[in-house]
Amino acid sequence: MGRIQALYRYPVKSTSGQSLRGADVTEQGLRNDRRWAVYTRDGGIASGKRTYRFRPVAGLMNWSSTAEDDGGIPVLSSPEGVLYRADDPAASEALSAAFGQELSVRPESTVQHHDESPLHVLTTSSLAALSDLAGAAVDHRRFRANIILDTGAEPEFLETGWLDAELTL
Repeated sequence: MGRIQALYRYPVKSTSGQSLRGADVTEQGLRNDRRWAVYTRDGGIASGKRTYRFRPVAGLMNWSSTAEDDGGIPVLSSPEGVLYRADDPAASEALSAAFGQELSVRPESTVQHHDESPLHVLTTSSLAALSDLAGAAVDHRRFRANIILDTGAEPEFLETGWLDAELTL
């Protein structure tokens, strides 16, 4: 099918994540992936989209987050490079000031932070197909996929043939 080209986790949802060389996979996805999120005043999860759970907060991708494999508290990094532990009230204060609205950083509770699936796989052939449709290159970082599979540059949506199949990585 292809080979793993890149592996990412996003310790704080909707931020730029961290590139990994390897990762443990659990029923909840990659260890320490999207276990924390930025919340809006109305209890929505800050994101790039609007749904019943998510609220758009444009620019959150300019912040990044990292986490250690041991499950420790993630660290947020502002676009200026200032570091904040996710559980430090200063992180919420800095985000609120940067985005001009009340925001708070919280760990996952009963409301899951991932979108539809705890593990997000994206292929290079689908990126090529999307680029063809858009008429311009599509940046894989916008999708915040955990795994980028190199399936070649031929523009096609291979995944449609994977329904009910088992993918082994």
